[in-house]
Amino acid sequence: MLYNLFEFLEQNYDLPGARLFGYISFRAALALIIALLFSTVFGKHIILLLQRKQVGESVRELGLEGQKAKAGTPTMGGLIIIAATLVPVLLLNNLNNIYILLLIITTVWMGAIGFLDDYIKTFKKNKEGLKGKFKVIGQVGLGIIVGSVMYFHEDVTVKEITVKENTLTNTEVFQSQELKSTTTTIPFVKNNELDYSKVLTWISNDLKPFAWLIFIPIVIFIVTAVSNGANLTDGIDGLAAGSSAIIVLTLGLFAWVSGNLIFSEYLDVMYIPRSGEMTIFIAAFTGSLIGFLWYNTFPAQVFMGDTGSLTIGGIIAVIAIATRKELLIPILCGIFFLENLSVVLQVGWFKYTKKKFGAGRRIFLMSPLHHHYQKKGFHESKIVVRFWIIGILLAVISIVTLKIR
Repeated sequence: MLYNLFEFLEQNYDLPGARLFGYISFRAALALIIALLFSTVFGKHIILLLQRKQVGESVRELGLEGQKAKAGTPTMGGLIIIAATLVPVLLLNNLNNIYILLLIITTVWMGAIGFLDDYIKTFKKNKEGLKGKFKVIGQVGLGIIVGSVMYFHEDVTVKEITVKENTLTNTEVFQSQELKSTTTTIPFVKNNELDYSKVLTWISNDLKPFAWLIFIPIVIFIVTAVSNGANLTDGIDGLAAGSSAIIVLTLGLFAWVSGNLIFSEYLDVMYIPRSGEMTIFIAAFTGSLIGFLWYNTFPAQVFMGDTGSLTIGGIIAVIAIATRKELLIPILCGIFFLENLSVVLQVGWFKYTKKKFGAGRRIFLMSPLHHHYQKKGFHESKIVVRFWIIGILLAVISIVTLKIR
């Protein structure tokens, strides 16, 4: 809203200072500040409201140290993250941008699924919450929306820049054109573009119009996997929010570079028109996560619940897909990946050994992975900080892929 207002004032009345709102860097900084202030100032009021409504966490007995003390802590704190993100986005973003609309839909969609799950747990006193199949249906539904928009919408393009040498003048001529494309970036590889459509064109060129049959299922898988990974990581105070802030900040750098013609050309990164606008959304999202940490660090005054964790995972997945960096997810979202993997390995090994030996055996003392270290006697604050350090290392490695190939 403010973006459109100041754009109008600058164009029609040449208002001093109005041009600032045309700069992504200025709006991103402002969005981060607004989100940070909103989540810290209004977050307290939301926590008090949740306490009055008796929206307390019911903790299952898992034999973990300090677990009983967490009982009754307000959950659904993801509402703080969602509100603190959307307020500056609605104020400062260009709401005609397809990527921003897609991220707003993702935030509301996944927030609604998570809210319904938390509502059933707290008000219906059903510890299982929303049945797993309904969560998956919701995640698949979002994946279909995101995949369809990314594939079919006319504003989702990449710009190819070709350099031709003019032999008459002995100069280089730059030519560029926007194209619909299903290409993505392969990390650490020279000439690092993978075209999903080639899976079909390898069989026959006539199948290229049906590339969506490959692209959309890939998007569905990524959205489902990352949102579940974020959900599993949300198990101890500050772990999911802090890890997510590191990931999102890194994706913000990728979005800014990919949406800037000069830097994308210099770094030989795929230029994605209109994607730079996502930087403002990412800044707001980062600010909301950091502000939420004010109340979520040990000992937590509020838990994000599935309202927050599913939303966080969904947003990260969509940003990664939009910036064509989804193949970086196993590295950048390494914490989520390890948490997911620990559960898959634990469950798979337990079922296999139970079938083979008659008694199930475990790889970890408990899964997800952070509970394994709790069982080993590590204080949760130490676990969280060490996971953050690993997350920072993985983020640096991800950033390095801009140059090392």
